[in-house]
Amino acid sequence: MALVSPLSPEHDIETKKLAEFFNETLGFCPNSVLTMQRRPAISKAFINLNKAVMANEGRVTSALKRMIAWVSSNSTGCRYCQAHAIRAAERYGAEQEQLDNIWEYRTHPAFSEAERAALDFSLAASQVPNAVNAEIKERLNKHWDEGEIVEMLGVISLFGYLNRWNDSMGTTMEEGAIESGNQFLGKHGFEVGKHDGSQY
Repeated sequence: MALVSPLSPEHDIETKKLAEFFNETLGFCPNSVLTMQRRPAISKAFINLNKAVMANEGRVTSALKRMIAWVSSNSTGCRYCQAHAIRAAERYGAEQEQLDNIWEYRTHPAFSEAERAALDFSLAASQVPNAVNAEIKERLNKHWDEGEIVEMLGVISLFGYLNRWNDSMGTTMEEGAIESGNQFLGKHGFEVGKHDGSQY
């Protein structure tokens, strides 16, 4: 059971309407949002921020944004967000080879140098202490413009919030997320862990 139980999607109609965004992204409304709606101002602000961050205004694709989210979540150890990110990457058209080899993005030929720069940025920005340095900046500037870098950091920062929310909350992982986690991350030891609904 999570630290705080999720409420029915009917609890706050404004949140429910905004949360239709996740039907495209994940195929369901995440339990994290259903928990946030205990304070509807938080759930609504979060969904609006999520929509703004995930909007595509440059060359950073929806699939790459979700892979950036996965690298960030993997760095912090949040299994809930890892499963959600890899599921959304698949739903937004990430190549099968990339999904199957996300752990090896630095060396696998399915990833371009531009993608590697973006994913290394995600890893560096998600560490404590922060590891973004001149080399990361140089590699980013070689492949991406400043607006695109802002989009990437928006994703990384959004998932910093989500990683802390869901790992602290022990948010119960949904069946669809478990399926995606097992399918794409299972060979590397993916586990539902504290998100199986029984920790607390």
